[in-house]
Amino acid sequence: MAQDSLDSLPSLAAVIREFDLRADKSLGQHFLLDAGLLGRIAAAAGDLEGVNVIEIGPGPGGLTRALLARGARHVTAIEFDPRAVAAVQALAAATDRLTVIEADALRADLPALVPGPRAIVANLPYNIGTSLLVNWLHQAGEYQAMTLMFQWEVAARICARPGTGAYGRVSVLAQWLCEVTMLMRIPAGAFAPPPKVDSGLIRLTPRPAQPPAVEIKAMERLTAAAFGQRRKMLRGALKPLGGAALCEAAGLDPSRRAETLEVEEFLALLRALRGQGG
Repeated sequence: MAQDSLDSLPSLAAVIREFDLRADKSLGQHFLLDAGLLGRIAAAAGDLEGVNVIEIGPGPGGLTRALLARGARHVTAIEFDPRAVAAVQALAAATDRLTVIEADALRADLPALVPGPRAIVANLPYNIGTSLLVNWLHQAGEYQAMTLMFQWEVAARICARPGTGAYGRVSVLAQWLCEVTMLMRIPAGAFAPPPKVDSGLIRLTPRPAQPPAVEIKAMERLTAAAFGQRRKMLRGALKPLGGAALCEAAGLDPSRRAETLEVEEFLALLRALRGQGG
């Protein structure tokens, strides 16, 4: 392998200068340059030996380097910005364990591009992070794990518990399909340029038994209705799906609000909805 030549790579600051990689706000770019922190993030992804890692939005390639150093079998970097594509292609010249694909990650079929066992490890662009996660949750069984960085508010929402203001649609969907763990809070000052908020690194480990696609779509409809008008009781919020009758079929009090329901109670609603052909 050409791995040994990774030791003589230029600094990330030099890469940014060479490829004019000033962060583009329209692409939600905020780069991490601290090698120590990047190493901790890669380590938080767990044992990568034998794993094909997918990275989204590698930017100048700092996390890419850390993932390679952690012993990933192969890293596939998906990048939309042509400047960053060129920067990471230069890194690919130093190793045979890196493939760079210029593509829109929202449209990419990752399991079709990368063989298993596969994991996603990424500092996600702020403006599309939630949309990317929802896409991947539909194929959660295809991944060994997903170790993802979001702006703090989004990370907290994904990990939120019932009865809190942050608990919502993405909380239910993520926690139903995966075990979700908050790994670390990363201060805004660690990024260049610094965003206005901190970031959160979370790990999602898909559950061994994954539901069929039709059930995931039904749960999306259910949670969209339930949380669409948070102040409403379930009898009102779920009226298009059956309202009080649906709640009663699930054994739930229709005067409750969506944010009070445990994931298991949403599953009871899902079973009732599916039972009536929804």
